[in-house]
Amino acid sequence: MSDAAPLDTPELALARIDGRAAGENFPVASLLAPREARPHLRAVYGFARLVDTLGDEAQGDRVRLLDALERELDGPPTIAIMRRLHATMAACGLSRAPFARLIEANRIDQRKTRYETWGEVKEYCTHSADPVGRIVLAIYGRAGEPELVARSDDVCTGLQLVNFLQDPPRDLALGRVYLPQEDLRRFALRDEDLAGPWSERAASLLAFEAARARPLLERGFELADAVGGRAGRSIALFARGGLVALAALRRARWDVWGRRPAPGRLDFARLALGELLRR
Repeated sequence: MSDAAPLDTPELALARIDGRAAGENFPVASLLAPREARPHLRAVYGFARLVDTLGDEAQGDRVRLLDALERELDGPPTIAIMRRLHATMAACGLSRAPFARLIEANRIDQRKTRYETWGEVKEYCTHSADPVGRIVLAIYGRAGEPELVARSDDVCTGLQLVNFLQDPPRDLALGRVYLPQEDLRRFALRDEDLAGPWSERAASLLAFEAARARPLLERGFELADAVGGRAGRSIALFARGGLVALAALRRARWDVWGRRPAPGRLDFARLALGELLRR
Protein backbone atom coordinates (compact mmCIF):
# COMPACT_ATOMS: atom_id res chain seq x y z
CA MET A 1 0.00 0.00 0.00
CA SER A 2 1.01 3.62 -0.42
CA ASP A 3 3.22 5.06 2.33
CA ALA A 4 2.24 8.64 1.48
CA ALA A 5 0.64 10.89 4.07
CA PRO A 6 -3.16 11.16 3.99
CA LEU A 7 -4.28 13.21 1.02
CA ASP A 8 -6.95 15.85 1.60
CA THR A 9 -7.86 16.94 -1.93
CA PRO A 10 -8.08 15.16 -5.29
CA GLU A 11 -5.74 17.73 -6.83
CA LEU A 12 -3.03 17.13 -4.22
CA ALA A 13 -3.40 13.36 -4.56
CA LEU A 14 -3.07 13.56 -8.33
CA ALA A 15 -0.03 15.80 -8.12
CA ARG A 16 1.80 13.53 -5.67
CA ILE A 17 1.02 10.32 -7.49
CA ASP A 18 1.82 12.03 -10.78
CA GLY A 19 5.36 12.63 -9.57
CA ARG A 20 5.89 8.98 -8.68
CA ALA A 21 4.38 7.56 -11.88
CA ALA A 22 6.40 9.92 -14.04
CA GLY A 23 9.62 8.38 -12.73
CA GLU A 24 8.82 4.87 -13.92
CA ASN A 25 10.34 3.41 -17.06
CA PHE A 26 7.94 2.75 -19.90
CA PRO A 27 7.87 -0.81 -21.22
CA VAL A 28 10.88 -2.02 -23.15
CA ALA A 29 8.55 -2.99 -25.99
CA SER A 30 8.07 0.66 -26.89
CA LEU A 31 11.79 0.90 -27.73
CA LEU A 32 11.00 -1.05 -30.91
CA ALA A 33 8.32 1.46 -31.87
CA PRO A 34 8.91 4.13 -34.50
CA ARG A 35 10.91 6.97 -32.95
CA GLU A 36 8.15 9.53 -33.49
CA ALA A 37 5.65 7.34 -31.61
CA ARG A 38 7.76 6.81 -28.49
CA PRO A 39 6.90 10.08 -26.66
CA HIS A 40 3.23 9.38 -27.25
CA LEU A 41 3.54 5.81 -25.94
CA ARG A 42 5.31 7.20 -22.86
CA ALA A 43 2.46 9.63 -22.31
CA VAL A 44 -0.15 6.86 -22.56
CA TYR A 45 1.85 4.60 -20.23
CA GLY A 46 2.17 7.39 -17.68
CA PHE A 47 -1.58 7.94 -17.72
CA ALA A 48 -2.31 4.21 -17.38
CA ARG A 49 0.05 3.93 -14.39
CA LEU A 50 -1.52 6.99 -12.79
CA VAL A 51 -5.08 5.74 -13.09
CA ASP A 52 -4.13 2.29 -11.75
CA THR A 53 -2.29 3.84 -8.81
CA LEU A 54 -5.31 5.96 -7.96
CA GLY A 55 -7.60 2.94 -8.13
CA ASP A 56 -5.34 0.60 -6.13
CA GLU A 57 -3.25 2.64 -3.71
CA ALA A 58 -4.54 6.17 -3.18
CA GLN A 59 -5.67 7.05 0.32
CA GLY A 60 -9.07 8.57 0.87
CA ASP A 61 -12.06 8.50 -1.47
CA ARG A 62 -10.70 6.80 -4.60
CA VAL A 63 -13.86 7.37 -6.63
CA ARG A 64 -13.57 11.10 -5.91
CA LEU A 65 -9.95 11.01 -7.05
CA LEU A 66 -10.86 9.15 -10.24
CA ASP A 67 -13.56 11.75 -10.89
CA ALA A 68 -10.88 14.43 -10.50
CA LEU A 69 -8.71 12.60 -13.03
CA GLU A 70 -11.59 12.51 -15.49
CA ARG A 71 -11.91 16.28 -15.12
CA GLU A 72 -8.20 16.45 -15.99
CA LEU A 73 -9.00 14.37 -19.06
CA ASP A 74 -11.63 16.90 -20.07
CA GLY A 75 -9.14 19.71 -19.46
CA PRO A 76 -7.53 22.02 -19.06
CA PRO A 77 -4.91 19.75 -17.43
CA THR A 78 -3.09 20.90 -14.31
CA ILE A 79 -0.56 18.08 -13.70
CA ALA A 80 2.40 17.02 -15.80
CA ILE A 81 1.22 13.57 -16.84
CA MET A 82 -2.09 14.96 -18.05
CA ARG A 83 -0.46 17.86 -19.89
CA ARG A 84 1.69 15.35 -21.77
CA LEU A 85 -1.36 13.20 -22.47
CA HIS A 86 -3.34 16.16 -23.84
CA ALA A 87 -0.44 16.99 -26.15
CA THR A 88 -0.40 13.39 -27.39
CA MET A 89 -4.16 13.34 -27.88
CA ALA A 90 -3.95 16.51 -29.95
CA ALA A 91 -0.94 15.38 -32.00
CA CYS A 92 -2.37 11.93 -32.79
CA GLY A 93 -6.06 12.84 -32.96
CA LEU A 94 -6.90 10.42 -30.14
CA SER A 95 -10.44 9.98 -28.91
CA ARG A 96 -11.29 10.63 -25.27
CA ALA A 97 -13.32 7.39 -25.04
CA PRO A 98 -10.59 4.77 -24.39
CA PHE A 99 -8.98 6.91 -21.70
CA ALA A 100 -12.35 7.34 -20.00
CA ARG A 101 -12.84 3.55 -20.10
CA LEU A 102 -9.55 3.03 -18.26
CA ILE A 103 -10.76 5.40 -15.55
CA GLU A 104 -14.08 3.54 -15.42
CA ALA A 105 -12.24 0.22 -14.97
CA ASN A 106 -10.82 1.58 -11.74
CA ARG A 107 -14.25 2.79 -10.64
CA ILE A 108 -15.50 -0.74 -11.25
CA ASP A 109 -12.72 -1.99 -8.96
CA GLN A 110 -14.16 0.10 -6.13
CA ARG A 111 -17.61 -1.51 -6.36
CA LYS A 112 -17.12 -4.99 -7.88
CA THR A 113 -14.72 -7.46 -6.33
CA ARG A 114 -15.82 -10.84 -7.75
CA TYR A 115 -16.59 -12.17 -11.24
CA GLU A 116 -18.83 -15.19 -11.65
CA THR A 117 -17.93 -16.20 -15.22
CA TRP A 118 -15.18 -15.82 -17.79
CA GLY A 119 -17.63 -13.70 -19.77
CA GLU A 120 -17.79 -11.22 -16.88
CA VAL A 121 -14.00 -11.10 -16.69
CA LYS A 122 -13.78 -10.45 -20.45
CA GLU A 123 -16.30 -7.63 -20.09
CA TYR A 124 -14.14 -6.09 -17.37
CA CYS A 125 -11.16 -6.29 -19.74
CA THR A 126 -13.03 -4.14 -22.27
CA HIS A 127 -12.50 -1.36 -19.73
CA SER A 128 -9.22 -2.31 -18.04
CA ALA A 129 -7.08 -3.61 -20.93
CA ASP A 130 -8.50 -3.42 -24.44
CA PRO A 131 -8.54 0.42 -24.56
CA VAL A 132 -4.74 0.48 -24.31
CA GLY A 133 -4.36 -1.53 -27.50
CA ARG A 134 -6.89 0.66 -29.28
CA ILE A 135 -4.96 3.76 -28.24
CA VAL A 136 -1.72 2.24 -29.54
CA LEU A 137 -3.37 1.39 -32.87
CA ALA A 138 -4.63 4.98 -33.07
CA ILE A 139 -1.12 6.31 -32.47
CA TYR A 140 0.00 4.13 -35.39
CA GLY A 141 -2.88 5.41 -37.54
CA ARG A 142 -4.63 2.02 -37.74
CA ALA A 143 -7.60 2.48 -35.37
CA GLY A 144 -10.15 2.44 -38.20
CA GLU A 145 -9.55 -1.20 -39.19
CA PRO A 146 -12.04 -3.48 -37.33
CA GLU A 147 -10.07 -6.69 -37.90
CA LEU A 148 -6.95 -5.18 -36.37
CA VAL A 149 -8.96 -3.80 -33.45
CA ALA A 150 -10.43 -7.26 -32.76
CA ARG A 151 -6.96 -8.82 -32.73
CA SER A 152 -5.67 -6.04 -30.49
CA ASP A 153 -8.53 -6.60 -28.04
CA ASP A 154 -7.65 -10.29 -27.84
CA VAL A 155 -3.97 -9.57 -27.14
CA CYS A 156 -4.79 -7.03 -24.44
CA THR A 157 -7.29 -9.35 -22.79
CA GLY A 158 -4.64 -12.09 -22.84
CA LEU A 159 -2.08 -9.78 -21.23
CA GLN A 160 -4.59 -8.79 -18.56
CA LEU A 161 -5.28 -12.44 -17.82
CA VAL A 162 -1.55 -13.08 -17.45
CA ASN A 163 -1.45 -10.29 -14.84
CA PHE A 164 -4.34 -11.92 -13.00
CA LEU A 165 -2.43 -15.23 -12.98
CA GLN A 166 0.68 -13.55 -11.57
CA ASP A 167 -1.13 -11.64 -8.82
CA PRO A 168 -3.85 -13.68 -7.04
CA PRO A 169 -2.43 -13.03 -3.53
CA ARG A 170 -1.90 -9.32 -4.19
CA ASP A 171 -5.37 -8.94 -5.67
CA LEU A 172 -6.89 -10.80 -2.73
CA ALA A 173 -5.09 -8.46 -0.34
CA LEU A 174 -6.82 -5.60 -2.18
CA GLY A 175 -10.13 -7.38 -1.61
CA ARG A 176 -10.51 -8.56 -5.20
CA VAL A 177 -10.65 -11.89 -7.03
CA TYR A 178 -10.47 -11.59 -10.80
CA LEU A 179 -10.37 -15.31 -11.59
CA PRO A 180 -13.91 -16.56 -12.32
CA GLN A 181 -15.81 -17.92 -9.36
CA GLU A 182 -17.13 -20.77 -11.51
CA ASP A 183 -13.54 -21.83 -12.17
CA LEU A 184 -12.62 -21.71 -8.49
CA ARG A 185 -15.54 -24.06 -7.79
CA ARG A 186 -14.43 -26.30 -10.67
CA PHE A 187 -11.12 -26.86 -8.82
CA ALA A 188 -12.71 -26.99 -5.35
CA LEU A 189 -11.10 -23.70 -4.28
CA ARG A 190 -12.35 -20.83 -2.15
CA ASP A 191 -11.31 -17.20 -2.41
CA GLU A 192 -9.12 -17.49 0.68
CA ASP A 193 -7.13 -20.32 -0.95
CA LEU A 194 -5.70 -17.69 -3.30
CA ALA A 195 -3.75 -16.28 -0.36
CA GLY A 196 -1.59 -19.42 -0.49
CA PRO A 197 0.26 -21.59 0.08
CA TRP A 198 0.73 -23.47 -3.21
CA SER A 199 -1.51 -26.48 -3.77
CA GLU A 200 -2.14 -28.85 -6.66
CA ARG A 201 -5.69 -27.51 -7.00
CA ALA A 202 -4.53 -23.89 -7.16
CA ALA A 203 -1.80 -24.76 -9.67
CA SER A 204 -4.37 -26.57 -11.82
CA LEU A 205 -6.63 -23.50 -11.75
CA LEU A 206 -3.81 -21.23 -12.95
CA ALA A 207 -2.83 -23.68 -15.68
CA PHE A 208 -6.47 -23.82 -16.81
CA GLU A 209 -6.65 -20.03 -17.08
CA ALA A 210 -3.28 -19.92 -18.86
CA ALA A 211 -4.72 -22.15 -21.58
CA ARG A 212 -7.26 -19.36 -22.19
CA ALA A 213 -4.62 -16.67 -22.34
CA ARG A 214 -2.23 -18.37 -24.76
CA PRO A 215 -4.31 -18.28 -27.98
CA LEU A 216 -5.33 -14.68 -27.23
CA LEU A 217 -1.68 -13.67 -27.00
CA GLU A 218 -0.75 -15.57 -30.15
CA ARG A 219 -3.13 -13.37 -32.14
CA GLY A 220 -0.56 -10.64 -31.54
CA PHE A 221 1.68 -12.16 -34.21
CA GLU A 222 -1.10 -11.90 -36.82
CA LEU A 223 -1.63 -8.30 -35.71
CA ALA A 224 2.09 -7.55 -35.89
CA ASP A 225 2.31 -8.92 -39.44
CA ALA A 226 -0.71 -6.87 -40.50
CA VAL A 227 0.68 -3.63 -39.04
CA GLY A 228 4.24 -4.27 -40.22
CA GLY A 229 7.43 -2.28 -39.70
CA ARG A 230 8.73 -1.14 -36.34
CA ALA A 231 5.19 -0.67 -35.08
CA GLY A 232 4.47 -4.33 -35.82
CA ARG A 233 7.67 -5.38 -34.06
CA SER A 234 6.69 -3.52 -30.91
CA ILE A 235 3.27 -5.20 -30.95
CA ALA A 236 4.85 -8.63 -31.46
CA LEU A 237 7.11 -8.00 -28.47
CA PHE A 238 4.13 -7.31 -26.20
CA ALA A 239 2.55 -10.60 -27.27
CA ARG A 240 5.81 -12.50 -26.94
CA GLY A 241 6.36 -11.00 -23.48
CA GLY A 242 3.00 -12.36 -22.36
CA LEU A 243 3.89 -15.82 -23.64
CA VAL A 244 7.27 -15.69 -21.89
CA ALA A 245 5.47 -14.73 -18.67
CA LEU A 246 3.26 -17.80 -19.05
CA ALA A 247 6.38 -19.92 -19.55
CA ALA A 248 7.88 -18.48 -16.35
CA LEU A 249 4.71 -19.38 -14.45
CA ARG A 250 4.79 -22.90 -15.86
CA ARG A 251 8.47 -23.35 -14.90
CA ALA A 252 7.62 -22.21 -11.37
CA ARG A 253 4.86 -24.85 -11.27
CA TRP A 254 2.35 -21.99 -10.99
CA ASP A 255 3.72 -21.01 -7.58
CA VAL A 256 2.87 -17.30 -7.30
CA TRP A 257 3.02 -17.35 -3.51
CA GLY A 258 6.74 -17.71 -2.93
CA ARG A 259 7.55 -14.98 -5.46
CA ARG A 260 6.00 -13.46 -8.58
CA PRO A 261 7.30 -15.44 -11.58
CA ALA A 262 7.77 -12.95 -14.39
CA PRO A 263 10.31 -12.03 -17.06
CA GLY A 264 12.66 -9.22 -16.04
CA ARG A 265 13.95 -6.23 -17.97
CA LEU A 266 16.93 -8.25 -19.25
CA ASP A 267 14.52 -10.90 -20.55
CA PHE A 268 12.58 -8.21 -22.41
CA ALA A 269 15.79 -6.76 -23.80
CA ARG A 270 16.68 -10.20 -25.17
CA LEU A 271 13.19 -10.55 -26.63
CA ALA A 272 13.53 -7.15 -28.26
CA LEU A 273 16.83 -8.14 -29.84
CA GLY A 274 15.34 -11.42 -30.98
CA GLU A 275 12.37 -9.61 -32.55
CA LEU A 276 14.71 -7.29 -34.45
CA LEU A 277 16.73 -10.22 -35.77
CA ARG A 278 13.62 -12.25 -36.57
CA ARG A 279 12.01 -9.47 -38.65
